[in-house]
Amino acid sequence: MASKRKRKKPVTEEAVIPMTPMIDVVFQLLVYFIVTMKPMDVVAHLDVFRPSPEASQEKPDTPPKMIRISIYADGYTINDKPVTPEDLDRLIMKLSSFDKNQTILIMCTALSPHEKLVKVLDLCAKSGLKNLSVISTN
Repeated sequence: MASKRKRKKPVTEEAVIPMTPMIDVVFQLLVYFIVTMKPMDVVAHLDVFRPSPEASQEKPDTPPKMIRISIYADGYTINDKPVTPEDLDRLIMKLSSFDKNQTILIMCTALSPHEKLVKVLDLCAKSGLKNLSVISTN
């Protein structure tokens, strides 16, 4: 009997794709598109409604002046003028009769009693004032 011959399997090499030329082409395309791109002018496409120059210009309303109420250990001041507690009540009522949206800035010192702050806040609430700001000072 004849011996069987074993066939050798052909050796196949794995296909290698060179990456460097592909990366070069991608970068060249990127540069081409960046250079040839025309940016769209966004400002030209905004819808802006401007008043015509012939229209009469209205004067802007001047904001009301802020009223400062300072609370000290020995009394009160309104816009740096000393007042008694009775005058404070009367003046806050008079201020509220002019404008309920008047801005009131209440400044307390570290030594002023808490009861005086509560009294001022109660007077403002009683008179209908709503724009109140409370700050503490040294």
